[in-house]
Amino acid sequence: MTAKDDVELPAPPWRPARGPRRPPRKRAPLSKDLIVETALRVVVAEGLDAVTVRRVAEELDTGSASLYTHISGKEELLELVLDLAAAEVTVPRADPDRWIEQVRDVAREYYRVLCAHNDVARVALGAIPTGPNMLRVTEGLLGIMIGAGIPVRTAAWSIDRLLLYVAGDAYQGALLLAHRPPEQPVHEFATRFLGDLRDFYASLPADRFPHTSGNAGTLTQGGGDERFEFGLTLLLDGIARAAAAQRTADPAKARQNRR
Repeated sequence: MTAKDDVELPAPPWRPARGPRRPPRKRAPLSKDLIVETALRVVVAEGLDAVTVRRVAEELDTGSASLYTHISGKEELLELVLDLAAAEVTVPRADPDRWIEQVRDVAREYYRVLCAHNDVARVALGAIPTGPNMLRVTEGLLGIMIGAGIPVRTAAWSIDRLLLYVAGDAYQGALLLAHRPPEQPVHEFATRFLGDLRDFYASLPADRFPHTSGNAGTLTQGGGDERFEFGLTLLLDGIARAAAAQRTADPAKARQNRR
């Protein structure tokens, strides 16, 4: 090879002309934040099962090994994805006189956030809050409830059950919507599904399933949001009754908890 062999030769006249060279695409510096943001976009677009370290690396035009310098693996990645989604949840400053309303508002926001991010609620069903945003949510809820005089253990266990309820309800909705044709509006899909379910219940043998077949209309009334609010009210009413009973049984300890 001579010194001139690396000089680009003109193209033959019968070959189509090439377009101008494009400058190389600049990639954003790889970081944990960029990795998690990319993974969350994949979840929203395609669901949790589509998220793998390799898939996220492909989205970022890099190799899987590059991601492992920022995350330990898929399990950590999914927990970080949930925590990023939870950044949208607002927690108010504790007001002891409005604690039920405040806890209800946080639960509603958490539910809205989970429902808005496809089936990310599945992660919430098995993950213990350790990320900064989920810890902010649980710390805020603890502050609201303890500040209202609810004993620490009751507050902690109540929050655990509450977040599990919210995640379970949101995940059930995501599983149901996974069967929706992309072109079909959500409301139309839900109406048709409930109608088919009502007809199925009504068709069951009355001698074997008298309560189900005879109450098919009532059993299928109410949409997902209505049923979520019903369950949330049941939980909060139960927490309020338990807290009131404990205050009556030990008023000195209740006063101490509020300090």
